[in-house]
Amino acid sequence: MHEVDMTKCLLISLNQWRELQQESTAMVETVHLDVGRFTCVEPDQLVTTYNAAVQGSWLDGSRLAIHEIAFVGRCIVCASDYTPMPDSAYRSPCCDHPLEQIVSGRELRIRSIDYRIDTGAELESSSVQRSHQ
Repeated sequence: MHEVDMTKCLLISLNQWRELQQESTAMVETVHLDVGRFTCVEPDQLVTTYNAAVQGSWLDGSRLAIHEIAFVGRCIVCASDYTPMPDSAYRSPCCDHPLEQIVSGRELRIRSIDYRIDTGAELESSSVQRSHQ
């Protein structure tokens, strides 16, 4: 199950983010993720795994907001972009050339984190530059 491993990596990244904050009391409300469709990560499963993993931790009550990134390939023969499909072995629909270049769909990264310093504080957002492709 990729989602368990991805959740572990996500928690490591969030703990590192927390250590870098000047206020270690930051309360995370939403973690915005970009998840490519070609990562083999199921967004619903990732949310379920995350929710179970954060119970009783400093992230308890936070949620994931997942933005799915389309799987797009580029045919190197005719230079057209297309949506690779497993039933066609991911081949280009225009010339049947095998997929050689992936434009998008392998992303798995934290886009940003919405958090508060205390319950009465204004919601802040922090971009995170860590990614895995």
